[in-house]
Amino acid sequence: MNSFVLLAKIVRSPELRYTQENQTPVTEMMVEFTGIRPEDNNLLKVVGWGNVANEINEKYNLDDQVIIEGRLSIKTYDNPEGYKEKKAEMIASRLYRIEGGLLSTSTYTPTQEKSFHNEPLPIASTGGFTPGRDQDVSASVTEDDDLPF
Repeated sequence: MNSFVLLAKIVRSPELRYTQENQTPVTEMMVEFTGIRPEDNNLLKVVGWGNVANEINEKYNLDDQVIIEGRLSIKTYDNPEGYKEKKAEMIASRLYRIEGGLLSTSTYTPTQEKSFHNEPLPIASTGGFTPGRDQDVSASVTEDDDLPF
């Protein structure tokens, strides 16, 4: 199964466009994330399709810190010298905004509405992190926040 979770900062604002065939919304943005060493910053293109594309375009901006769930895709391009070049991109399925170092807002589930009450939020880090279980986030959450737990 191809499942990918990334903690990143948006470094190029989301850009919305539509496919020619059936006018499906597509949003692209660039994110930056830290590698194994803190001085290693990596860039990755993130693509959202359909309702996810609309939501990314409406709710997320340059410099937002986000957790992105999705899948990794490798695209092959011809570079100007005529050689094939491979680039990774992430196809987003869910995004979560990070404010003040804590998870503050969850977003749309693209294919179906479902309850998140018993599902932990996976984050790629040593030991993992499950909001509400590993850390008390109740002090930073209000009744109006739409959280996935």
